[in-house]
Amino acid sequence: MYEHDVLVIGGGGAGLRAAIAAHEEGADVAIVTKLHPVRSHTGAAEGGINAALRDADSWEDHAYDTMKGSDFLGDAPAIETFAQDAPDEVIQLEHWGMPFSREDDGRVSQRPFGGLSFPRTTYAGAETGHHLLHTMYEQCVKRGIEVYDEWYVSNLAVTDHDDPEERQCHGVVAFDIKTGEIEGFRADGGVILATGGLGQVFDHTTNAVANTGDGPAMAYRAGVPVEDMEMIQFHPTTLPSTGVLISEGVRGEGGILYNEDGERFMFEHGYANNEGELASRDVVSRAELTEVNEGRGIEDEYVHLDMRHLGEERILDRLENILHLAEDFEGVDGLDEPMPVKPGQHYAMGGIEVDENGETCIDGLYAAGECACVSMHGANRLGGNALPELLVFGARAGWHAADRDMETAQIETGPSASVEKDEIDTPVSPGAVDAGDEDVAADGGPDVDDSGPRHATDGGALVEADEVIEHHVTAEKQRIEELLERDEGVNHAEIRADVQETMTENVNVFREEGALKEALEDLRVARERYQDVYVRDPSRTFNTDIIHTIETRNIIDLAECITLGALAREEFRGAHWRKEHQERKDDEWIKHTMLQWNEGSPDLYYKPVLLDGENKSYEPKERSY
Repeated sequence: MYEHDVLVIGGGGAGLRAAIAAHEEGADVAIVTKLHPVRSHTGAAEGGINAALRDADSWEDHAYDTMKGSDFLGDAPAIETFAQDAPDEVIQLEHWGMPFSREDDGRVSQRPFGGLSFPRTTYAGAETGHHLLHTMYEQCVKRGIEVYDEWYVSNLAVTDHDDPEERQCHGVVAFDIKTGEIEGFRADGGVILATGGLGQVFDHTTNAVANTGDGPAMAYRAGVPVEDMEMIQFHPTTLPSTGVLISEGVRGEGGILYNEDGERFMFEHGYANNEGELASRDVVSRAELTEVNEGRGIEDEYVHLDMRHLGEERILDRLENILHLAEDFEGVDGLDEPMPVKPGQHYAMGGIEVDENGETCIDGLYAAGECACVSMHGANRLGGNALPELLVFGARAGWHAADRDMETAQIETGPSASVEKDEIDTPVSPGAVDAGDEDVAADGGPDVDDSGPRHATDGGALVEADEVIEHHVTAEKQRIEELLERDEGVNHAEIRADVQETMTENVNVFREEGALKEALEDLRVARERYQDVYVRDPSRTFNTDIIHTIETRNIIDLAECITLGALAREEFRGAHWRKEHQERKDDEWIKHTMLQWNEGSPDLYYKPVLLDGENKSYEPKERSY
């Protein structure tokens, strides 16, 4: 068994920032990651980092833009904490050597982004995430932070108290991809999930193949509620053939969208009369698909994004990487012709319910970055807000897990925060095939008294923690052995492809009740087929087939959460468009959609959105651009 004060699961931006923060507080911290940190998907972020750095800007304006962008589903304590902390995080990055693009006077450059009232997006060419990732990894190396590279965390070592708010997380179970060994990791301070996005739930996504939602799925099965899972962002500019992202920075620099008739449709068709291409992402994505659906798309699939008028010098200085992407994947030279683009799944606004300090309702378990939902993005994330989010809340989770004295969080977590319970009329029963089935439901812990303080130093507390971890290690070894010993069944790839197909077809930008119910039926079939899943590769070393098989279970669970949330929320808000409910219903739906795994069955309830900030209350208004 490996032992540390703080374990960070995931080596992307949020994980690296959390590890650095915990180390700053004197903790023995380690990162456990299925990818080498610099291969993490943070490196694919292109556009930039929002922060109020200029005298003419303010954190208050940034907070309001973020709340408006969220369609008033964001929580004010999270949004204001974010907007206040972001400038210091950007300055810290600059001091660590982040190679920001700069103005002639030496100041860090900032450019406009969709939904912002001020050009506050700092950037490093069109490779901002890449440079951020390498800058922070350097800091981890400098500090000697241990990295367990290519270790896949498959389960959380959590006690089995009936009430999830009484449970404790003592560590994790991880699979050494290089050797096939399964080991326990104990965290005496806390476990921080920083596992990134869930894009592989869909088949047209900007996300990497590794983005399978491992953190939210594990936390969900351990009893942590997931929040606003229906809120999925579809980025308006992805390459049609691959889903590769074309940065919002192109539109921020002045790129223009045209339909088949050569119309600048964002203006000419009234989608965003003031901001045009720089409306928020949900607005632009719906506009593009409407153009396609009404027969004004190019080849009935996409629209054109044109940046030729910006000039070669400006493009090469600020957007050179975009030229390479368009040429490599579509055979288009962006200097001479427009690029084909269409909406693609990009980001999950929802995720693991946490407070401003990254804490979940399970003692000792934290989350940060895209896998978490502190609810600063609400129903729609503004471009340029993801990277500063992982910096701000990654740092706060790291500090808190390492015992820094921090202000009490205002956001409540856990089922006790419920103000209303609900049930959905579904065509099939969601959840485990058999409630309590150990293959799909949360694995129980040993029957131990684990009510003592998490940071207790007496031997008894450590023995109890070790017992919890060993129980989960034993259960995971048994599960893996059973998968490897089966010599026939269904391969995970077939199940995953079916899930991705139904989610892309039925739970995309435009949603309707019949299609959502069809997706639930398809997901039920996928769950049943997963009971017979087997692994073709029987080897123990570098067995990616077993990793993908475990990931597919996570994909099924999260696909169901997304669909259940989408069916429950009967309104049109932000990224969530419902054909039968074409208006925002503030009197009914300014509340968070919560799902909690209860012995194999998802319980649906709601908790209130917090619109009261530090010095003001955010009054919902019509959201226009």
